[in-house]
Amino acid sequence: MKNLVNYDINEVHKYEINGIPLETGDLIFTIDGNPSPVIGQFWWIVGRLIPGDVDHIAIYIGPEGRCIEAGAVGKVIDFQVPSKKWNADAMLKDRGFVDEFYGVAYPLSGSNLSDEKKQQIRLDVAQYCLDQARDKKPYNLNFLDSDTEEAFYCSQLVYKAYIRHGINLNTEKEVPKIPFTKSIVFPQEVWATCKEKKPFFSM
Repeated sequence: MKNLVNYDINEVHKYEINGIPLETGDLIFTIDGNPSPVIGQFWWIVGRLIPGDVDHIAIYIGPEGRCIEAGAVGKVIDFQVPSKKWNADAMLKDRGFVDEFYGVAYPLSGSNLSDEKKQQIRLDVAQYCLDQARDKKPYNLNFLDSDTEEAFYCSQLVYKAYIRHGINLNTEKEVPKIPFTKSIVFPQEVWATCKEKKPFFSM
C-alpha cells in the first residue's frame, strides 16, 4: 500500500485490533514497553514517568490498519498495524519504540450528535492528523504548550484534532493536580474523559 499521507480521507473506515473494533477517528491506547529484552525494558522505564495506567495514544485513520501518532521518531507519522494484531516489534522500524496494546476509546460515543455529524467529525479529525503527518510536524518536547500546532506530542495531537469540534479531551481526570501542569494533555485523562472505551486486558 502506498504511504497514507499521499491521500485525503473521504470515507470512514472500519478495522479491528486484537478483536476490538475501530472506526476512523477512534483512539488507540498503549503502555510503553513490552517483554522484549533491553529495548522493551527501556520503554517500560519511560512509561513509568507518565501519570496513569496508559502512556501513549495513536489515532486510527484507515484504510486497513493505518494509524497516525506523534512519537519516538521525532515527528508525526503514519504507520500500519498488520494483520489486525498489535505487534510492536513488527512495527518498530516505522515507529521507533515498543509498547503493549491497552485498549480503544471512542471520543464521539455518548454525545447527542447525529450520525451524519459524527461522520463529518471523524473525517475532519482524520484529515487534520493526516495534514500534520504530511507536513512532518516535529515532536513537541514542551508538554506545557498544548495549544501550539507547530509541533505535537501524542495526546496533544488528538486533543487538538477534537477540540476544534468542541470536544475537550483535556479535563484533568484521573491525573495528579499539580500546579502549572493543567495545560498538559496526559494520555490517562484522555482515556478517562472518553465515555466509552474497551480495554483489551479485560477481554
